Amino acid sequence: MSERRFDVLIVGAGHGGAQAAIALRQKGFAGTIAIVGDEAELPYERPPLSKEYLAGEKAFERILIRPAAFWAERSVEMLLGHRVASVDADARRVVTDDGATFGYGNLIWATGGSPRRLTCSGHDLPGIHGVRTRADVDAIMAELDGVQRVCIIGGGYIGLEAAAVLTKFGKHVTLLEAQDRVLARVAGAPLSAFYAAEHRAAGVDLRTGVTVDCVERGDGGGLSVRTADGGAFPCEMVIVGIGIVPAVAPLLAAGAAGGNGVDVNAWCRTSLPDVFAIGDCAAQANRFAGDARLRVESVQNANDQAATVATLIATGDAPAHAALPWFWSNQYDLRLQTVGLSTGHDDAVVRGDMAARAFSIVYLREGRVIALDCVNVTRDYVQGRKLVEQGASPPRDRLADAGVPLKELL
Repeated sequence: MSERRFDVLIVGAGHGGAQAAIALRQKGFAGTIAIVGDEAELPYERPPLSKEYLAGEKAFERILIRPAAFWAERSVEMLLGHRVASVDADARRVVTDDGATFGYGNLIWATGGSPRRLTCSGHDLPGIHGVRTRADVDAIMAELDGVQRVCIIGGGYIGLEAAAVLTKFGKHVTLLEAQDRVLARVAGAPLSAFYAAEHRAAGVDLRTGVTVDCVERGDGGGLSVRTADGGAFPCEMVIVGIGIVPAVAPLLAAGAAGGNGVDVNAWCRTSLPDVFAIGDCAAQANRFAGDARLRVESVQNANDQAATVATLIATGDAPAHAALPWFWSNQYDLRLQTVGLSTGHDDAVVRGDMAARAFSIVYLREGRVIALDCVNVTRDYVQGRKLVEQGASPPRDRLADAGVPLKELL
């Protein structure tokens, strides 16, 4: 099979890969561009999968990042249905699992990650699902008519969002979280307690501090999730939302530095020549986390890193990536908007009335604002960005007063 070469080869057809191609053309890059994706689908939005798409509120066509004509008009070639198995950095080529080879001038690695799977006995039984791709959610939707009881493993955003949708469908939902609170990795204790109470009020049987021992085939062909404390939770479907494994094995095998993701510098360069990495799979020093190297799993981060790389390739120069991270989650009628990274906070100030379901939590470290979680308070989210960007140190009593606009505390 002859090798095809492209000036820029993008591996990964998610948000970061799509945005890199878009930004290259916007910056006037005239060379050849191709996107290699392991799914058969054109690039599409991932966040709606556990929200509007699962709920049936958006058809797949409405979550496409761009229609097919867009890519054709901009001469971005789609090489779909190919999974890159290896990278030869010296020869500047990749080889796919079906034997196809593609050469590159610059390589942008934007593969994200795959859902972390259960490793216990019964992990591979039919009826156990992840939530990462359209195919994952289509499989869930195809089985739902025959499902009354769902067991969700993992109390992060994916698990909680899926629980909210399935509860609306009238399913009996049990959610099992190994840590002592939901959202433990991404939020403070007050927000965790609020969301746990909301889900329980909606009928979710939410258990924390429980670990899964195994999944068994239950009576009548159903499933039973057994926990280490002896609990058993009969169900017809299991959804696993326990994080992702960054898809970087071919890069690491080629000699790229990394571990939990592939290491990149401030311009998203890996240690391999002319190889960049962006999005969920890229581990980068982050000034909003005290310059700790970490992977930021958000659409915004993938898009911002894509813009940095595209600018550098197209023009030869670009400012270092230093964008403020932000995230969002929709559950029931609650709109959570987060700005900054709350990891390592030593204080948390609640603004507003949590009982009224409209409030913000401001996270501080050594008196400086490092992040906000805003529930149904978009004004605080918008105005709070400046506090985080500037590392502001406003008086605590003024922060706690919801009647004081955050823009007055700069």
